[in-house]
This record gives sequence, structure tokens and C-alpha cells, in this order.
Amino acid sequence: MRVAFLGPPGAGKGTQARELAREWDVPHIATGDMLREAAAAGTPLGREAKGYMDRGALVPDDVIIRMIAERLRQPDARKGFLLDGFPRTIAQAEGLERLLKDLGQSLERVVYFDVSEPELLRRLTGRRVCRNCQTAFHLVSAPPRTPDECDRCGGELYQREDDSEATVRNRLGVYARQTAPLLDWYRGRAMLTSVAGEGAIAEIRRGVRAAVQGTPA
Repeated sequence: MRVAFLGPPGAGKGTQARELAREWDVPHIATGDMLREAAAAGTPLGREAKGYMDRGALVPDDVIIRMIAERLRQPDARKGFLLDGFPRTIAQAEGLERLLKDLGQSLERVVYFDVSEPELLRRLTGRRVCRNCQTAFHLVSAPPRTPDECDRCGGELYQREDDSEATVRNRLGVYARQTAPLLDWYRGRAMLTSVAGEGAIAEIRRGVRAAVQGTPA
């Protein structure tokens, strides 16, 4: 099973990917986690990626693809994998296609998590973080016992700038512009299936299972 999950920030693809990767017994490969782990480990590629990350710059496609190549050549990925949030551009998709061809493999399905903008805003702007211990809460899904107060240490909760509505709207706009051509690219190859990313987690998971095993949209 070789599957990629795509979707905007806050779509819930990571939550589903972690559980389904365990269920399907394949590695869950999230590029963000992979970049941070490689940087922390000090590998040659990790040091190269860290240089971009420390400057606040996007890590170039070729660096990400080389890191993906290293990961997919590991023994546990031979029987399949679940890519979380990759590829994000047509250039990355083309690089992945070439990589998999070299490995004698192919991507079987691309699942897009379709979530409305109001719901994404609710999810992404609801986070509050303790100024003292950095514990994170969510006003809807994981609220503190006392408003604006950390359950763990009693510290003040605040909203990070990255979680403000203006910043979140900008992130979602960038993602939509960047990803729309990619979705068309996979749709043209009859590989793309969309699933509703709103509702109960278990219901969404059933939809993803059906999407992976069913017919592309």
C-alpha cells in the first residue's frame, strides 16, 4: 500500500495518518517531522535542511525529495508507506514519481481531505498556549478547566501570532493556490480521491479506508 494524504493545515490528515499507518502496518512519513528529526540528528541532509529552516526559508524541493528518497529506501518502507502532507507542489510530485520509478514502485492513491474554510479557521485559531510551560489547549476540542488559565501550572494562556485569524487565512490562501494545480495533476492521472474531513474521527477514517480501496474521483 503506497498512499499520499493531502489537505490544508488543520484538515486532520495527520491524526488519520498515524492511526491508519498502524492499522495497515506501513510507516507514517510526515515531511515536517522528518525534517526536524534529520536536523536534530545532524545528518548531512539534515544540516542542509536546518540551514534553510533557521533562516525561516522554505526547504527546496530537491532537498525534501532527497530526504524522502533516503526514507523510502529503508527496509520498513518496502512493503508500503503513507505520505502525510507530501507532495505539495507539481515539482515535488514529479520528483516522487521519478524516485518511485527508480525503486520499481508506484503511488497507488492520493487522498485529499476536504474541509470548509470556516471549520479550518475554527480548528486553527482555537489553540491557546501557556506562557510558562507551553502546554497547548484548544477552546473547543481541549479547553482548560478555567478560562485563560493553564491546568498544569496556572500560567496565562495566550494565542500565538501564527494562530491569529489573519495569519491562518493567509496560510490557507497560500496552500490553496499552491495545491490546486497539484490536485488537478493527480486527478488527470485518475489517482485522486476526496474525502470529507469534517465529522466524527471514526467516520472520517471509514471514508478514508473506502477511498483507498475504492475508485478515484
